[in-house]
Amino acid sequence: MKRRPYDEIVNEINDHGDRKTQMRAVVDALWTRLAETGVSWVGFYEHEGRPELVLGPSRNKPACSPIGLHGACGRAFLERRPLIVSNVRALGAAYVACDPRDLSEVVVPIFDGAGVCRGVLDLDSFESGAFGVEDVQGLRAVLTKAGLAAASDPIGHALQV
Repeated sequence: MKRRPYDEIVNEINDHGDRKTQMRAVVDALWTRLAETGVSWVGFYEHEGRPELVLGPSRNKPACSPIGLHGACGRAFLERRPLIVSNVRALGAAYVACDPRDLSEVVVPIFDGAGVCRGVLDLDSFESGAFGVEDVQGLRAVLTKAGLAAASDPIGHALQV
């Protein structure tokens, strides 16, 4: 697993702008700093009141949208907990394969000010076992700095698959 520069990314993020502006800033900062560390895609999926998640700001290739709540993103959203998937093939039919080259992912739920889960931040990698608890912690710090999460969010320990 690679060490990623989350502290540097946190220092680059500000908390100015509306939700969509902040989401775009987070995606751009993460992609710029993490693409060279084995991240193949980064993006948000938002819940808009339907039984699915809809693609929000993302980089750097096309992605599926909308997606059901059965995949890794849906599971993290429904359980309101981060999810680390070392081998996406282990998810079987429950995996939403937007890019068949992806082998691992990390998904972190995002909450609004009232503690309502509004969607997830999703990162993928072509490498198996690319993400760990340090990534969840770093991503939460970035989301908090951007105003897309709060330290008091009702989030449990990361699930690892």
